[in-house]
Amino acid sequence: MEASLHTAEYNYVKKLPASRAAFFTRGDKMEKFYYDVNNEGLTPEAIKEALLESLEGRALKNVLIIPPDFTRFHSNAGYITNVYYHALSEKGVNVDILPALGTHVPVTREEAELMFGDIPYDRFIVHNWREDVMKIGEIPSEYIEEITEGLWHDPVTAEINRLVMDEKYDLILSVGQVVPHEVIGMANHAKNLFVGVGGSNMINSSHMIGAVYGMERMMGKDHTPVRKVFDYGMEHFLKDRPVVFVLTVCTAPKGEICTHGLFIGDTRKVLEAAIELSQEKNIDFVETGIKKCVVYLDPSEFKSTWLGNKSVYRTRMAIADGGELIVLAPGIERFGEDDKVDELIRKYGYVGRMKVLEEFGKPENQDLRDNMGAAAHLIHGSSDGRFKITYAVKNITQEEIESVGFSAADYDEMVRRYDPDKLEYGYNTLADGEEIYYIPNPALGLWINKEKF
Repeated sequence: MEASLHTAEYNYVKKLPASRAAFFTRGDKMEKFYYDVNNEGLTPEAIKEALLESLEGRALKNVLIIPPDFTRFHSNAGYITNVYYHALSEKGVNVDILPALGTHVPVTREEAELMFGDIPYDRFIVHNWREDVMKIGEIPSEYIEEITEGLWHDPVTAEINRLVMDEKYDLILSVGQVVPHEVIGMANHAKNLFVGVGGSNMINSSHMIGAVYGMERMMGKDHTPVRKVFDYGMEHFLKDRPVVFVLTVCTAPKGEICTHGLFIGDTRKVLEAAIELSQEKNIDFVETGIKKCVVYLDPSEFKSTWLGNKSVYRTRMAIADGGELIVLAPGIERFGEDDKVDELIRKYGYVGRMKVLEEFGKPENQDLRDNMGAAAHLIHGSSDGRFKITYAVKNITQEEIESVGFSAADYDEMVRRYDPDKLEYGYNTLADGEEIYYIPNPALGLWINKEKF
């Protein structure tokens, strides 16, 4: 691992306790890379030492932490945020926490306790992507046309939560997980800011750019058009803000978080190192197209198809033409995280890329044009007829599921045949000889058919 990252560039290498991680730094920039050298996960003690070391030498009065919300529970950002909160507040530093909600619903008190531990709930600030933002610049149309190969022509307004631009903050800690992502290619870094605590134009435009360019051209890769949009915004509009990224690479075998890498710093190299490790840990290749894929959605994490469709995004490159994706979704109770988006999904449905673009182009469908992120989501959530998508639900009616373009099944009936407690990750052969491929959490990976990659 170290050799692949050209460690000769770095000033020194330091081993953390029990040789559980390696640490690098370079010049006057903060670039600290910690690796799980035994493939067993960084220990909480090693992670805590790394976090405390990142604060050394700083005179701080006010700190803003921007972690992911509960939908990224397995990022280990909850523990990281807790360590930072207590280390700073015990020294008299005021710490505000602004979860990167994007368009998601706010973190509840119960979710905050589960993910972030004993941080007082009143320290969490709710981000409103429609009202709490300010414009900080515009990414010109000429640049957008260049990076999208002429597929998108409109400029993109860079908006961000006002707190990010508040001069009172001596340090802004942007915490999150690098993992394959359907909109940008690989999640996090500047995305945590421009989408997580960004505004409607940036969120909508970036999602639509990704949908038009093609998610299968981007997933699992760096330097995609959407990534370039965020890189431009970081370089031109946020370069003077005291942002330090704290990025993890995680897996969650049997639901237990395993942190394989921790990357702390204020440069893009921090992202690049995390991407390299995530591509190794979070992308699974299958030898041939999967005929039947069964995905389980933890009800505490997935309550909407807006989130649950990660089961579609992350598996679509592995499922064979004519195959089927069965989504075991006991917690799904709505389509959109946001009431307006829920309404749009119900109105237009997951009808395929060309049909959504056709509807998007009609002047009378201004509601869809005003919510490009929803339009992009509708494109992402369809298989374009290439394979069947069946949602097995219990908290929303099967008729509702079918009304938006999916097939539907009763959860209890389906789980009797495909029992998550009895299935193992990967290929399983059932008693009657049926072969399925089982995925217990689609949010933590990307699955690709080797034959078509």
